[in-house]
Amino acid sequence: MPLTRLSPVTLSPPRGYARLLAGLLFACLLAGCAGREIATREALDELTIDRALILAEARSSLGTPYRYGGTTDRGLDCSGLVQRAYARAGIRVPRTSRAQYKALPQIDRARPGDLLFFATAGGRKASHVGIYAGDGEMIHAPGRGRRVTRTSLALDYWQERFLGAAAPAP
Repeated sequence: MPLTRLSPVTLSPPRGYARLLAGLLFACLLAGCAGREIATREALDELTIDRALILAEARSSLGTPYRYGGTTDRGLDCSGLVQRAYARAGIRVPRTSRAQYKALPQIDRARPGDLLFFATAGGRKASHVGIYAGDGEMIHAPGRGRRVTRTSLALDYWQERFLGAAAPAP
């Protein structure tokens, strides 16, 4: 069977492709500027006893139902989880995420056991807090109908709403 020569086919992008590509690039740039980078330091092998106790309490709370204002096994809210975990290490922290954010010493890079604050209710005020667990994850009480869980900080949701970190534990 003789071979037939095919003519080359040129593909051109659909009409408006350049405008769409420029729009997507612009949106990505805007999204990148929305929140501060969540900077972390992995130091699991250098945990103080306080940090180990905080993380142990946070891990033991996994699966606890969310309850607004909750501070017990029957239910926890985000700042209640923090208050309870830090109490295990003998460290007192304010009751609400906003008060914690205002009162606690801010840091540039979070270590396991440190607090991460987010503006989830719009604006720039702290309305959510989680405990950095290491490996790019935090333990937190996410909200009504959910349970205390471990979640990735790589999610855009958290990146865009990040306000800062605090280190009340030595």
